[in-house]
Amino acid sequence: MPAPPGAFLHLESLYFSYRALPVLKSVGWTWHDGEQWACVGPNGAGKTTLAGLLSRQLDWGSGRLERSKTLEEGHCSYVCFEQQKSLCDRDRRLDDSEFRSDARDPGTTVAAALGADPSGADCQQWIARLGIGHILDRGLRFISTGEMRKTLLLRAILQAPKLLILDSPLDGLDRASQQGMGEILEQLLQTDTRILLLARSLTDVPAGISHLLVLDDGEVLAAGAREAVLADPQVQALMSPPALAFGSLPAPAERPYTVTADEPLLDLKNVSVSYGDTSVLTGVDWTLRPGQHCNIAGPNGCGKTTLLSLVTGDNHKAYGQDITLFGRRRGSGESVWDIKQKFGQVDTQLHLNYSRGMAVLEVVVSGFFDSVGLYDEWGDGQLEIARAWLRALGLTDLERAPFDTLSFGLQRMVLLARAMVKSPAILILDEPCLGLDHHHTRGILDAIDHIAEQSDTQVVFVSHSAGDMPRCINQWLEFVPAQDGFRLELRELA
Repeated sequence: MPAPPGAFLHLESLYFSYRALPVLKSVGWTWHDGEQWACVGPNGAGKTTLAGLLSRQLDWGSGRLERSKTLEEGHCSYVCFEQQKSLCDRDRRLDDSEFRSDARDPGTTVAAALGADPSGADCQQWIARLGIGHILDRGLRFISTGEMRKTLLLRAILQAPKLLILDSPLDGLDRASQQGMGEILEQLLQTDTRILLLARSLTDVPAGISHLLVLDDGEVLAAGAREAVLADPQVQALMSPPALAFGSLPAPAERPYTVTADEPLLDLKNVSVSYGDTSVLTGVDWTLRPGQHCNIAGPNGCGKTTLLSLVTGDNHKAYGQDITLFGRRRGSGESVWDIKQKFGQVDTQLHLNYSRGMAVLEVVVSGFFDSVGLYDEWGDGQLEIARAWLRALGLTDLERAPFDTLSFGLQRMVLLARAMVKSPAILILDEPCLGLDHHHTRGILDAIDHIAEQSDTQVVFVSHSAGDMPRCINQWLEFVPAQDGFRLELRELA
């Protein structure tokens, strides 16, 4: 049915369920011409489901959805985390690197993903503004989260949509890129393109947004002009919930290795990494000693993830370099699994890859086997440790819940429990707060400090946002722009 006169969109008594669980409940909302909206709410509020229905990526539930003639005849583009996951999953399924002479399949390149001729004048202008000209020939699986977000935004813009839905567009971007993206969003909001911005925090809403739709647990808490909604006491209470409560940490799991107090855990000397003619790391020196918790900072694409892959055994470029891990020179006969058993990891790629259909307890137990999914039999001792970590992080009630039905924030907390079940010597957290609302971000950071205070696990933390950092950090490793790329600055903090 067409929308009422003067309305761009009209929703009435909209319901949607997933696996028999209600996700949207009697949602009513009218978007009038001349308005620009943001849909705001915590993780699990229903924002992503609403966007999926509006963009026709989800089958319809029940209720009324009426569109203006402009929207009905036009195109809707939706840029979101799930879109990134879908593209990476496709390339992973089609990967034929084992049959190629160079043993490398780039998959879909950035240029191909744009869906338009990158040499066109309009496309070139946007490529320059977003600063992605240097990655056009790279595969989507081999670019940073921030670079992927810019790529997907440009692809959406080039489709000239009548409705552009953007899910947390500043996530995964370094500070400079966030500023540039903010300026682009403000300019887009002044065009004829209608924009629906999904945000977890009111501070992420650009000034050009005139109206706010606030969702909580699938229901409309408030909707209307920006200032009126911001003044609503219910909205203020929703966006500032109390801190999460944690329990005592379980006794550490038995380690099949020892960590001595008189030698560094990680020691890299003059390490360099190049791919073809592209230099990623040059002359890196980094030592992590017992008792240190390190924050790694730097702009998108500077080499942070490459650095981490050198010490976790995931990057063959570590061979032949002066890299010592836990007192043993890299490449001196240890296996990848000898290395991995000493690390626990939480990162966006793990979250993207994680198997669906698993119960929360199974996800946590899989941490003992460093597997994405659970393919091994577990013992009673491992089961009890997994349950103890769920209790420690306030997740006991979710033990039997399907992992993929949880909110994004709760999924990330479950993955933190998964990383800790084997009591790793080092916990690596690569953008662990990416995609989280303020409440769950604070919960993750508090949980990390809880772990650092009550265990001997050391933390290596990567984040673009200066505010999203646990209090335990006492070492700072920063990639600083230099003439030939980036140089590393290391500071010991009090």
